[in-house]
Amino acid sequence: MAKQVRQLDRVIIRFAGDSGDGMQLTGDRFTQESAGFGNDLATLPNFPAEIRAPQGTLPGVSSFQVHFADHDILTPGDAPDVLVAMNPAALRANLGDLPKGATIIVDTHDFTKRNLTKAGYTENPLENDDLAEFAVHPVDLTGMTVEGVKEFGLSRKDAARAKNMFALGLLSWMYGRPTDSTIRFLERRFAKVPEIRDANITAFKTGWNFGETTEAFIVQYEIKPAPMAPGTYRNITGNLALAYGLIASGVQSGLPVFLGSYPITPASDILHELSKHKGFGVTTFQAEDEIAGIGAAIGAAFAGRLGVTTTSGPGIALKGESIGLAVMTELPLLVVNVQRGGPSTGLPTKTEQSDLLQAMFGRNGEAPVPIVAPQSPGDCFDAALEAARIAITYRTPVMLLSDGYLANGSEPWQIPDVDQLPAIDPAFATATNGTDDKGEDVFLPYLRDGETLARPWAIPGTPGLEHRIGGLEKGEGHGNISYDPANHDLMVRTRQAKVDRIADSLPPLEVDDPSGSARVLVLGWGSTYGPIGAGVRRVRRAGYHVAQVHLRHLNPFPQDLGDILRRYDRVLVPEMNLGQLSMLLRAKYLVDVVGYNHVRGLPLKAAELAEAIGELVAAAEGVEVDLVPTSGGAR
Repeated sequence: MAKQVRQLDRVIIRFAGDSGDGMQLTGDRFTQESAGFGNDLATLPNFPAEIRAPQGTLPGVSSFQVHFADHDILTPGDAPDVLVAMNPAALRANLGDLPKGATIIVDTHDFTKRNLTKAGYTENPLENDDLAEFAVHPVDLTGMTVEGVKEFGLSRKDAARAKNMFALGLLSWMYGRPTDSTIRFLERRFAKVPEIRDANITAFKTGWNFGETTEAFIVQYEIKPAPMAPGTYRNITGNLALAYGLIASGVQSGLPVFLGSYPITPASDILHELSKHKGFGVTTFQAEDEIAGIGAAIGAAFAGRLGVTTTSGPGIALKGESIGLAVMTELPLLVVNVQRGGPSTGLPTKTEQSDLLQAMFGRNGEAPVPIVAPQSPGDCFDAALEAARIAITYRTPVMLLSDGYLANGSEPWQIPDVDQLPAIDPAFATATNGTDDKGEDVFLPYLRDGETLARPWAIPGTPGLEHRIGGLEKGEGHGNISYDPANHDLMVRTRQAKVDRIADSLPPLEVDDPSGSARVLVLGWGSTYGPIGAGVRRVRRAGYHVAQVHLRHLNPFPQDLGDILRRYDRVLVPEMNLGQLSMLLRAKYLVDVVGYNHVRGLPLKAAELAEAIGELVAAAEGVEVDLVPTSGGAR
């Protein structure tokens, strides 16, 4: 029977299986194939929190969702059009996310009574009407894989591990993905174990051939490349982009980068990546704990390095006192918080953006810290450069708030022209800047720059620039220890004024209001950018007006933010927390904002957000808003 080829503009696929089934590798390879083909894409890896949950159980399910399209997209999709389920637990854990009519490709091999019971099934859903609403394709992926790689002499257990490559081959055929890159990848990955290499390549090709020859799949789908601006692109995750941004910050400032870090999910990949780049002057130090990591980074900053420490929310709690030390000593320091679900250990592998108030206030005393937040995986690169600019220019620790979705998610990223990246001048002190009571030249470590209020940064050992720093209050100008009440009040206000002055260097906010007549504004920060943008697009496609603004700088706020907020009748603030930015906006600008808050450990759903936006538009304009549903949610 001749195969049909059907054109689609986008598809959302979720690979799901046991945490030992290689779903992250499978999803990543499919993503790389799609990126190489030229589709726009966004991904959502979803890991179990347990290091190794019991096999075949719901807590052990690992999944990888990829949304790829022939046009610009902003999210990994609300709901998958296709689910590849490798066992009963994977099917049950993900079934509730599927829209009616979705395609399910299920490995039948593990649908035994024991595995069905572990997944919570009393009956086999493949043998009753439970899946009647879906297009189900039962395939013995494991059995065909074991049979297909028999010639390589592997044990049945080792042979079965290649079933994820069979699934990848089948899906690569279904969606016309290029296969050469995956074959080259497998050749490199298993070069030292020829039988494993050949088995995985054979399983991949067998899956592709199965799709080509079986009558179970009579339709092949085509998603054309997406139009993109000219340039060189690569697929990149947020953690990788952030690591590259830190390296670029070192190059553009001429400062060697020092990372003092302690491994913690989901920030550890930044440490792993930076450890590979000694050639760019990067030194990585895996400390014995969080406090030692930031202590070493502060010491490096004192010595004239770009000090960096990376962690997630629980680590920020431990680093709090040391961040205050960096505030008091006024040293450049980048504090990267890749936020995860909390409190305490919380949801180690799930995303959240609930550390904003911790970043603002989570230290003793008046200890203001600038806050920068990237909006997408690729934007983590630019956010790192901006955080470094602020830290170096204003001599202050800066909090960079990423999150688990940005860290592990990926998107096509246009590689920047390094010659066009902004230079960052550390402007080290090289000469004395004052006189003492005897009229002799001296170095005053807390003499302020008139524009930025930054103190001079002198590398220890520079002749004539000897000075002391520490955690006790400083005397203005001379920097000696001071317990004078008036001086303390002055220094507290000066440190706050220094952070406030950062706003003078920020560009005007970009207000996305095409019609200029919107009465509702949607304001976000961090990784909510994608769902907000997709929700706004859907409302506009339905013929209604809505404006969007996204914040990169959360402390200080841009100078024009207050005027923009007052321009609109309603302001919606979506967050993956219980309203932290909303609280700050109400306190500072005395505006009544409406919070849209979910704390599910997952990104906000664009379709649900579009409904909330529509309700505000209806209230503001006195009209009925009717949004046409779309498969898989808004784009």
